Amino acid sequence: MPVKIRLQRHGKKGKPFYWIVAADARSKRDGKYLEKLGTYNPNFNPAQIEINVDGTVKWLQNGAQPTDTAKSILSYKGVMLKNHLIGGVRKGALTEEQAEAKFQAWLEEKNAKVDAKKGDLVKANEAEAAKKLEAEKATNEARIAAAAPVVEEAAAEEAAAEEVVAEEVVAEEAAAEEAVAEEAATEEVAAEEVAEEAAAEEAVAEEAATEEVAAEEAATEEAAAEEVAAEEAATEEAAAEEAATEEAAAEEAATEEETPAAEEK
Repeated sequence: MPVKIRLQRHGKKGKPFYWIVAADARSKRDGKYLEKLGTYNPNFNPAQIEINVDGTVKWLQNGAQPTDTAKSILSYKGVMLKNHLIGGVRKGALTEEQAEAKFQAWLEEKNAKVDAKKGDLVKANEAEAAKKLEAEKATNEARIAAAAPVVEEAAAEEAAAEEVVAEEVVAEEAAAEEAVAEEAATEEVAAEEVAEEAAAEEAVAEEAATEEVAAEEAATEEAAAEEVAAEEAATEEAAAEEAATEEAAAEEAATEEETPAAEEK
């Protein structure tokens, strides 16, 4: 059965993520596989690659054929080199220790190159960011310079508007003070009118009290006059009665005097 070492696509749309698999050459690209050997993520710079070197070499030793893309990835990670070194050991060209030493030396050199590339990328990114920042600063300065007259005009309009508002506020305060003064004057006039009304009512009350006292005095005088008149009438009646009594006594006396004279006759 022919075996292929190839990539099997995973991940979202626009962000692919691949598995490195050993699969039957007759199976579909994303179908069944015999063994997962590693992963390949091209969404980073440099790309992230994880691979089982010994397992992949074993498949190569058993006749598995990598696709072009898979072969490039295997070469990048040193799998093809290790397979070649193992072939040299088989042929007796070098020992396993020598092969392992060469492979480790290659790995160190490769890692140094990768680290240098990462450093260069970081520096390039920093330089690009600094360049963008300078360009943005220049753009902002130009924008500020262009907007300065507009800002000054807006500030002048704002100052004029504030002055108008201040004048309106002063006018409103003056009108409010005037209204308060008018209200105070109105209240004072009203208070004076109330005081006058109270004084008038008090005068009327005093006059009524005076009239009442006068009426009481007149009634008292009238009662006294009536009492005096009654007393005088009683006195006159008593005098009349006394006079009548005296007249009756006189008549009786005269009668008594006339009786003996008649008897003598």
